[in-house]
Amino acid sequence: MNTLDYSLIACAYLFGSLSTAIIVCNVMGLPDPRSQGSGNPGATNVLRVGGKKAAAITLAGDSLKGLIPVLLGRWLTTPDMTLALIGLAAFLGHLYPVFFGFRGGKGVATLFGVLFGLHWEVGAATVGTWLFVAKILRISSLSALVASLLAPFYVWLILPSREFLIVTLLMTALLYWRHRSNIKRLLSGEEE
Repeated sequence: MNTLDYSLIACAYLFGSLSTAIIVCNVMGLPDPRSQGSGNPGATNVLRVGGKKAAAITLAGDSLKGLIPVLLGRWLTTPDMTLALIGLAAFLGHLYPVFFGFRGGKGVATLFGVLFGLHWEVGAATVGTWLFVAKILRISSLSALVASLLAPFYVWLILPSREFLIVTLLMTALLYWRHRSNIKRLLSGEEE
């Protein structure tokens, strides 16, 4: 890797660290999502705290945090390893944002953005899975868990890149870690 690669990875982390939920709630005069509802600065909690418009803006912003850095890296024709690390850095920025005390979201929308940046078909398959499960079961966290679990399979099927597969597996593992309280509630039948 060269200096440009390292710079792109660092910028992706910083871009991912911009917490859309906190910024949107602040601009719209809503309470800090970390102090309301589930305490998670993500689109689902912003929906609870501020309604559909605020949630839609948060969802779009969180997705773009994953998409834009990967597309920029792709435009600059960086190698697969660098593109994978750019996506991972943006994802980690969302989970552990330096600008917000390392207290970030669970990473679902940012994961979707990264996957769309790697290949639109992988992103579409993952989001399609989320939408399908959400329509049937109506549980956002379960939809996210199923979609992210299948994301590495979609990468393996569509993209013959070991680097993309490894990073997608790592992001899926981190997403599951961030959803551990949701998983406990799902297993006990308490999750809505």
